[in-house]
Amino acid sequence: MIKNLLQAPQDSPLRIVDIAGGESVRRRLFSLGFNIGDRIALGGQSILHGPVLVRNLDLGVTVAVGRGIAQKIMIKAVDGTV
Repeated sequence: MIKNLLQAPQDSPLRIVDIAGGESVRRRLFSLGFNIGDRIALGGQSILHGPVLVRNLDLGVTVAVGRGIAQKIMIKAVDGTV
C-alpha cells in the first residue's frame, strides 16, 4: 500500500514510489539526493510540528525536510510491512 512519508513507521526501510508535488518540490528533493526508487527510512519526527529526518539508505545521507514536503513523498515498504 502506498502512503506518504508522515504515515510511515520510524526506522523501517521504505522505497520512494512518487513525489506528489510540483516541479519545485521535485527539484528540491532531487538536489538533496532523493530520487524515485531510492530506499529511505524515517529517522525521527516531533509529535506535532517541525521537520522530519529522512535517511537515504542508498547514499548514507540524512536530511531534515519540512512536513509539507514529507507529505508529498509517496512511499511503500521494502519488506511489505507499512
